[in-house]
Amino acid sequence: MPGQRPERTVEIAKGTDCWRGTFFAMGSPCELLCEAGNERDAKVLTAIAADQAWRIEDKFSRYRSGNIVDRINTAAGAAVEVDAETARLIEFATQLHTLSDGRFDITSGVLRQAWTFDGGDRVPAASVVSAVLQHVGWHRVDWSGTSITMPAGMEIDFGGVGKEYAVDRVAGLLRDHSGIACMANFGGDLAVTLPPVRREAWQIGIESLQGESARPERVINLKTGALATSGDAQRYLKKDGVRYGHIIDPTTGWPVKDAPRSITVAADTCVQAGMLSTLAMLEGAGAEEFLSAQGTEFWCLREP
Repeated sequence: MPGQRPERTVEIAKGTDCWRGTFFAMGSPCELLCEAGNERDAKVLTAIAADQAWRIEDKFSRYRSGNIVDRINTAAGAAVEVDAETARLIEFATQLHTLSDGRFDITSGVLRQAWTFDGGDRVPAASVVSAVLQHVGWHRVDWSGTSITMPAGMEIDFGGVGKEYAVDRVAGLLRDHSGIACMANFGGDLAVTLPPVRREAWQIGIESLQGESARPERVINLKTGALATSGDAQRYLKKDGVRYGHIIDPTTGWPVKDAPRSITVAADTCVQAGMLSTLAMLEGAGAEEFLSAQGTEFWCLREP
């Protein structure tokens, strides 16, 4: 459950040509693959990754009481001063809001009050969506660059950028700590620190539309940079033959129409890749055209 915190443990296993550290953070299984020469070094690197992921989760998760997000969301119209790291995330989200013509909006998380994407068929009534939509809209927020003021009933949610930010932070720390090639993979959003030495490239499988048990739709060889994926493989509703993916247009309160089932984007950083994959999903039928115009490498999966 979102409000429950799994026990924070790290496991280490030796693979054929690298070590694999695993832990759970930000609602996702996380792993660190590293070409460490011994178990001790692998444990140190995995601990760095896990500690940073948990720090970011504790600070920015909307499920944590008393953190900066909770203080902003419970301020009931009062101004809240934020630290530099939080300000950078808010500023980035503001830029995405502008670039997407308002379709990327960190105040849209309250729409979960209307939508529950659990694979069922409970599509909310239009009146329910409209009522919740009154509490959505970055234009209603007063953001000064150092403080934020929101009307009572509104919330912010960094779920759209937090995991990618954590991946980049971890990759940077690992580069600073050692010259060992690593790949940090947090629930499918990932970045590498260096090209691997013991293999030609890091290999990443793109999940098939048939689910995790099926063969990967494609295997990507990655030497540098990052990948991020947006999609509705796990979170959707289906009613009367219509599939409702969990990517919601906050200007309407309804899932984006005609969006790909999955978009994976390659970029220099995970934040950049995540930004492009999310903005592309919000384009719906125009996702591929949008990504082609960005000159980035991408992979889209649609229903046959």
